[in-house]
Amino acid sequence: MAKAPAEAKRRAAELRRQLEHHNYLYYVLDQPEISDAEYDRLFAELEQLEEEYPELRDPDSPTQRVGAQPLDSFRHVEHPLPMYSLANARNPEELHEWFDRAAKLLSGAGVDPAEAAFVTEPKIDGLAVSLVYENGRLARGATRGNGEVGEDVTTNLRTIGAIPLVMRLEPGEQPPPVVEVRGEVYLPLSDFERLNQERAAAGEPTFANPRNAAAGSIRQLDPRVAASRPLSIWCYQVGYTEGLELESHWQALEWLRGHGFRVNPGVRRHRDFEAVVEECRAWEERRAELDYDIDGAVVKIDSYRMQELLGVVGRDPRWAVAYKFAPSTEVTRLLEIGINVGRTGALNPYAVMEPVEVGGVTVTHATLHNEDDIHRKDIRVGDWVVVQRAGDVIPQVVGPVIQKRTGKEKVFHMPEKCPSCGAAVVRPEGEVVVRCPNRSCPAQIVESIKHFVSKDAMDIDGVGEKLVERLFALGLIENMADLYSLERDQLVGLELSSSVNEKGKRVPHRLQEKSVDNMLASLEASKQRSFPRVLFALGIRHVGAVNARLLAEHFRSIDALIEADEEEVAQVEGIGPVIAEAVREFFDEPHNQETVRRLRQAGLRFEVTEDEAAAPRPLAGKRFVLTGSLSSLTRSQAKERIEALGGKVSGSVGKGTDYVVAGEKPGSKLEKARELGKTVLSEEEFLEMIGGEDPGGAGG
Repeated sequence: MAKAPAEAKRRAAELRRQLEHHNYLYYVLDQPEISDAEYDRLFAELEQLEEEYPELRDPDSPTQRVGAQPLDSFRHVEHPLPMYSLANARNPEELHEWFDRAAKLLSGAGVDPAEAAFVTEPKIDGLAVSLVYENGRLARGATRGNGEVGEDVTTNLRTIGAIPLVMRLEPGEQPPPVVEVRGEVYLPLSDFERLNQERAAAGEPTFANPRNAAAGSIRQLDPRVAASRPLSIWCYQVGYTEGLELESHWQALEWLRGHGFRVNPGVRRHRDFEAVVEECRAWEERRAELDYDIDGAVVKIDSYRMQELLGVVGRDPRWAVAYKFAPSTEVTRLLEIGINVGRTGALNPYAVMEPVEVGGVTVTHATLHNEDDIHRKDIRVGDWVVVQRAGDVIPQVVGPVIQKRTGKEKVFHMPEKCPSCGAAVVRPEGEVVVRCPNRSCPAQIVESIKHFVSKDAMDIDGVGEKLVERLFALGLIENMADLYSLERDQLVGLELSSSVNEKGKRVPHRLQEKSVDNMLASLEASKQRSFPRVLFALGIRHVGAVNARLLAEHFRSIDALIEADEEEVAQVEGIGPVIAEAVREFFDEPHNQETVRRLRQAGLRFEVTEDEAAAPRPLAGKRFVLTGSLSSLTRSQAKERIEALGGKVSGSVGKGTDYVVAGEKPGSKLEKARELGKTVLSEEEFLEMIGGEDPGGAGG
């Protein structure tokens, strides 16, 4: 085997340095400075060098993040310092009581509690882990376990890009011999939804919530499973150290930031306790805006000297407390399990429950995912069940309260026939979803039309879900193309619903002339929507807005896409075989071909024009956050306009944000942008940047 020449050694070392630098920019600072393709090129070059000269393989190389073999089991490891739990405060009064107790103890120890400073941080709902670095290199990673002993999950934690394998050091700086970093591994909410969609499409059981997904990923014996999931981490504490002297928790967080660890940007230091209370309230208000789950805020007394004086009672440190938010789970009775038929024929079970308030919202319906998930959780009709608002938005049934069963509860079975059209349902091999195979199923047609007119698709103003159902029931539309054949005389005066007045008389509610004119004008305007929007609006299974843009930009016309075979579609970057099969299946259906023909005849756009293809992408690499409402564009229009010009839109303000677009009644994102010194654009400035309104093109 040839020995690596000096030039190869130097190049491998330089590639490792560059890749770790770009990992840090991407995962920790959220400020990538090279494209994914360029990163992949550097990575491939390093892989090739290590393949040619195995002696160059370094265990801390970026190529080795997924290099370990599956384990038979996890070994137990003892934490160098206990990982304590936290006492809870559920309201401002209990928060004050916590500090009053701490102040009394500090006074008794001869310390003026007025000198105390505090640190507040979000309480991430993930999996707590301990990372031990020896001489600057990740030596071991473990779960919290019982607080004193955890499981060694080093191989899985090494697959997480946000965890540095080697800590960042200043030139000439020597790493501490030992430092333990504690953090919370989590799965972003946007990635959680995408992961569940992929698992459902592959016939695998879905995860109940992001925390279960993160914990399940880290406890996989095969590290390749963890590597395939987009896990991340927030580091929140320095534990045991050798050769590192720190005086406060805030100083420890700054040390972590400076050495390549991902610290939450929302962490704050306060000198006034009332500011602490207000910050906890603020976290509760903005939790729904975050792309990760939090179930509270953590308050810590900053000084390590004060922490040592306060000590620990039982397993709870007296110097810290968790301010818990209003519960996002409650218990109620499951009355029945209903079935919705989706636009792709999927039979989706949902729970009908006795009304219950969860996180401040009254809930009567919740998702149940699929039949396998219902049986796995052993959920039965008549059960008392735990209901959770996933991400504080989508209600779902977590599981039954077995102790409350009476024996009268009924096991659920998926119907053998479609509740909409009566066709015998099928369950394709390897899938968990039961489907109606009838392409003429009324429920599928109605849902596909609802999708077509929705904001993110054709954005047809005035055509809501109820109107679609009414038009279909009256036989005025039978598919999405029929919308463009509607005439004013058919619509004016059309009865939509009715109510009963005080005298008990039925009062019909009809479509008025102005509403009809606005609707028809919106239908006409929708003919100028871009090809990617139209392709997404067709409702092809697995083809979301991003995939529709990839396909449209690659094939440039609907004709080229229809003529492409499955292999050609699969080769488009970012598509793959599952989507390719769905695309091919969609366009092989004669009635879909007929729909495309009629939509084209109506004047919709089914190709990327030369001007669009040659259009500059001046926002390439720029990251935007939208807050508040815009008067000239919808949120989805603004997002697509940004993406069409090469930019990206994220849901939260961070160090990697370039611009925050502030409309009417902006939320806390505006305040965060100002704190971080980000450029804030008014609606007028934003429109000037993107070249004005574009309601009929990429933005419309």
